[in-house]
Amino acid sequence: MLMSQVRRRLAHTTSALGLMSALVISVCSVFIMATPTPASAASKQFSYTCGTGGPFTFTANTPITVTLSAPDSVAAGQTFDLTVNIPALTLAQPATANNTVQATLTMTATGGSVSDPGAKSGPTIASGQNASQPGNVVYKIAAGATTTTKVSVDPGELKLGLTTGSTATATCTTASTEVLDVAIGTGNGGGNGTDIVAYVCDVPTGTTDTNYPTEADVDIKVVMTPPTSATANADASITWTGTIQTTGDTLKAPQNWPASGAKLFATIKATGAGAPATATGEGSFTTTIQPGADITTLPSVTIKVKPTTTGTVSLTAGDLAFGTSSTSPVLRCTAPTTGLKAYTFTVGASTSPSPTTTSPTPTTTSPRPTTTRTSTVTVTPSSSPTRKSQTPKAGADTGAGGMMGPDGRLFILTGTALVGAAAVGGLLMRRRSIKG
Repeated sequence: MLMSQVRRRLAHTTSALGLMSALVISVCSVFIMATPTPASAASKQFSYTCGTGGPFTFTANTPITVTLSAPDSVAAGQTFDLTVNIPALTLAQPATANNTVQATLTMTATGGSVSDPGAKSGPTIASGQNASQPGNVVYKIAAGATTTTKVSVDPGELKLGLTTGSTATATCTTASTEVLDVAIGTGNGGGNGTDIVAYVCDVPTGTTDTNYPTEADVDIKVVMTPPTSATANADASITWTGTIQTTGDTLKAPQNWPASGAKLFATIKATGAGAPATATGEGSFTTTIQPGADITTLPSVTIKVKPTTTGTVSLTAGDLAFGTSSTSPVLRCTAPTTGLKAYTFTVGASTSPSPTTTSPTPTTTSPRPTTTRTSTVTVTPSSSPTRKSQTPKAGADTGAGGMMGPDGRLFILTGTALVGAAAVGGLLMRRRSIKG
């Protein structure tokens, strides 16, 4: 009898837990489905049919696929990069010298305008090769200052040729009626600009480099972490991090890339609180990069800014230099002057007290009528210890935060186990009722 009561209580308990776990599973499933996913860049593929007459050979009845990509959102009045991916192309004859694919895309930008129409240099072709590698050309699109919804890019005719040698081109057309839409918002960086910086990278003037026959438009996401507190007349440390994006040209190591000791010199621009107009820091590459190879990872850089008064300091991204010296780099990337995200921090007054000095008090003695005695009293001045302020030399460590929230899968697994327990309890109750 006692064992039957225990079994009955166990069955009731597991059934109740099962009902509760079912509720947990439902709530957590809704939570997981409602969790937002990170925004990605806008991208769309277009099919092109190419004619004859150019330096390339196209397979009959087989179109080529051209991909257009851009940031997922831009601010009104902001200029952004439209990346056109050109697939691998087969030459009618092997190249007799190093060459480059030249692409000219005609397009219409509704809600904006094409800032730099015309021919662009794209993928390279090595001497003796009969095909090019896939590569990109980049156009600048300016969103209208009064545009409120989106910029729609409608690609049209595409011409493909070579930058040197033959002047013949192949004309490619698309029957697609679709467009690439870029939403008008606050830009990828939010706030007052975008953290995706469209750098223009090139080797020093007068240098001939096959890795940089022309300038490269490289998109780098720049994030700066200012200090949590700062005081006047003291160094404030800013952490600079850069992530190379896939929406622009690749960043290649030039021919003069150093065999060892390569560094990145990052410059930022500062205004307010008496801060210097520019400040530069350096970070070392931890892996060996061969000349001509793609640079895919950038080192983080610590940059120090010394404000001289109280107030607010505003920071924006500046130029980049690569090599062993910031004054004689092998590669330089120039940042735009407008449309960039600003990072700010507050500068407070210095808390260091002024040192004080206590002068000794002179002591005099009065002579007696019969005996003259002279007493010399030495008084050691008391010096108060001077407190030294401690100013943080770096900002607070940051991390990924809690943007994604808790992982609901743990709750679902737990709930599933409890449902199984409820099933067992229900079977025990049913078996008991049948025997009764």
